[in-house]
Amino acid sequence: MTDTSSTRPTDGDAQARRPSLLHRVMRYLPLIAPVLLWAVPCWVLLYTGQHWPPAVALTGTALFALGLVGMPLAMARGHGRRQQDRAAIAGDTLLGAVWVLFTWSVLLGALLRLALFVTGAGESQDRARIVTWAVLGTTAVLLARGYAEARRVPRVRRLDVQLPRLGAGLDGLRVALITDTHYGPLDRARWSARVCETVNTLEADLVCHTGDIADGTAERRRAQAAPLATVRATHARVYVTGNHEYYSEAQGWVDLMDELGWEPLRNRHLLLERGGDTLVVAGVDDVTAESSGLTGHRAHLAGALDGADPGLPVLLLAHQPKFVDRAAAAGIDLQLSGHTHGGQIWPFHLLVRLDQPAVAGLSRHGPRTLLYTSRGTGFWGPPFRVFAPSEITLLVLRSPHAPTPA
Repeated sequence: MTDTSSTRPTDGDAQARRPSLLHRVMRYLPLIAPVLLWAVPCWVLLYTGQHWPPAVALTGTALFALGLVGMPLAMARGHGRRQQDRAAIAGDTLLGAVWVLFTWSVLLGALLRLALFVTGAGESQDRARIVTWAVLGTTAVLLARGYAEARRVPRVRRLDVQLPRLGAGLDGLRVALITDTHYGPLDRARWSARVCETVNTLEADLVCHTGDIADGTAERRRAQAAPLATVRATHARVYVTGNHEYYSEAQGWVDLMDELGWEPLRNRHLLLERGGDTLVVAGVDDVTAESSGLTGHRAHLAGALDGADPGLPVLLLAHQPKFVDRAAAAGIDLQLSGHTHGGQIWPFHLLVRLDQPAVAGLSRHGPRTLLYTSRGTGFWGPPFRVFAPSEITLLVLRSPHAPTPA
């Protein structure tokens, strides 16, 4: 007699084991994306009725083909085992440039072609060539402005944040936030020093760095990070790890920040006291820490709050905005995060929003918890910021219990 009660999978079990369409697409995305990024602009700019002379069409096609082959190779040499900075710069720059070209080939190409057709402007070939030059011109302008935006010292974004549980003695507490400095293949030691000078003009009580200090080990990027030692704060300078530290020997960065005079809040807290009132300043490792394999590294909110008076307001540093679900469940008053870069190159923020609950700015989560998500102080990879300016943030904490001025 054969027992078939548990040996044959049900339709539901078989379906559960079958990879979803999204999973299959994501598996092949690294292979599909570069082809689309280079092939679509090539087709839009060269082969949609322009009738370019053969020499122009062949030269343009060859350039797109070189980009398609060269970009992945450069990125592999730059970000793989070899860690060649020049290759990383080339690959990252090509990635940023082709993303902008792809975006505007699709959007501007379609809209402008439709507008020219509706208005009856010119012949078919003329309209196609107008689209090509418009897309190329728009891309060039956006890349030039995006490069300048990425390399400049960020503007300071100031905002008041009222916390209902904040004591009157802490009203007006100045919290400066920098994040996602991403020191990397492009040497930005001078930029780093100027950022720190700007932070010092804010006369902050507390200065926070919410991770992604660099791409590369602490030993390799030490010169760019060294100016962080010059940052001044009335009470404390605190730091938590980001996901990129866990690609680059995170413990080395924790040790270096400690050496530079910052307090790494690795699942712990400190107390900030002023005017008879107290604020709990807590921090957690990034959510990717546990999968890094580093002993003792994990995002542990209960550990960060261990021993803290539950009646006190809490300011939490957590690199990724999506940690706010746990923060809200624990009744955290304010979480500071980075990670998103505000999308960095428009419209990448739409993809970021699929993974994170907020892309930039102040948002509320649950009955008590506020989340501030910085657009980041530096940039990752492509040295461009398009419609997503960098920032140094000054948050002035306000108490509803403070006496009103006469």
